Amino acid sequence: MADLLTFEAALDRILESATTLTSEVVRLERAAGRVVAEPALARTDLPPFASSAMDGYAVRAAETPGSLPIAERVAAGRPAEAALPTGAAATIATGGAVPDGADAVVPVEHAAEENGRVEIPEAAREGTHVRPRGGDIREGGVVVEPGARLGAAHIGALAAAGVAEVTCSRRPRVAVLATGSELRAPGERLEPGQIFESNRPMIAAVLEPVGAEIELLPVVRDEESAHREALERGLGADVLVTSGGVSVGPHDLVRRIASELGVEESFWGVAVKPGKPLSFGTRGRTLVFGLPGNPVSSLVGALLFVRPALLALQGASDRGPHFEAGRAVSALRRNAYRDEFVRARTAYASGGGVELQAISGQESHMIVRASSANALVHVPRGSGEIAAGEPVRYVAV
Repeated sequence: MADLLTFEAALDRILESATTLTSEVVRLERAAGRVVAEPALARTDLPPFASSAMDGYAVRAAETPGSLPIAERVAAGRPAEAALPTGAAATIATGGAVPDGADAVVPVEHAAEENGRVEIPEAAREGTHVRPRGGDIREGGVVVEPGARLGAAHIGALAAAGVAEVTCSRRPRVAVLATGSELRAPGERLEPGQIFESNRPMIAAVLEPVGAEIELLPVVRDEESAHREALERGLGADVLVTSGGVSVGPHDLVRRIASELGVEESFWGVAVKPGKPLSFGTRGRTLVFGLPGNPVSSLVGALLFVRPALLALQGASDRGPHFEAGRAVSALRRNAYRDEFVRARTAYASGGGVELQAISGQESHMIVRASSANALVHVPRGSGEIAAGEPVRYVAV
């Protein structure tokens, strides 16, 4: 085990190989989930004018308390017709433009209007319930920094600041193939010795949410010519992800043929369980991942290694994987040589925090058992065990 890379070293090596892709201009309504490549700048002050935070009365604070005539009624969407006269008030709707001269808004529930006048029983403070022009951001200010992955709040902020288009990194093109003469498509008839192929759609489901444009290549039989043709096709993408055929058996052809096609292997084997026989290399700017064929091993490899690489290719400042804090419900035994990623379910503890209960059936072929888990608990290599109730780190899945 001494020659295996640690989880951290393997991930560092992968991320060092990920060169940011070119950028493109994206319409805002299509930009959710994309990674910003250039600063997105506000096209206006926000708010673009001093506006009311409440339905109420625009006043000069120094003229309250008292009874003031109503000089104007200001609705949202149109400016006041004139500056507020001295000794007067203006009714105003939430979001309405505060008239020049007014410096406070008295909420409607704190005043009484009758016969064209408003009675304000308490003194207002200057600036109360007034949103100042540019209080959120000034025109030309940075709304979203490069490296941010656009979520709903980003989209709302950009729209409010008048940004219609955003410069984003291109989405990475990812080719996914599975190898094995025993594999059949779900829905087909299984003959003796055959199994349904599950890794390609599973890997696609891991990678599409982080921006990947997926091409599912046909399943490859355990023949050299078929491997060579499929791998050469996959190497035209930004990322090639294979599953199966990366171990040391007589039918494990992926690494040798990839090497013959010019892939420079950076490493083979990571000190993790499941997923030890994972390979990574490059051909030019193309990243090449060889994931194990066992479904859970393939899932863990895609989550922990491929997904961060795709975010790195897009220039994301936050690449993951994200480890969150929780506590183990039951004892977790350490592996002396490898970090383990134990499939578990989360629950909120009565006293606060997250509890993690390992599921039964941790073998790497048990994908149905793994589907009941929503977390990977990181059990660092070493001796002894993590006792029940002790803190652990986990990745949500």
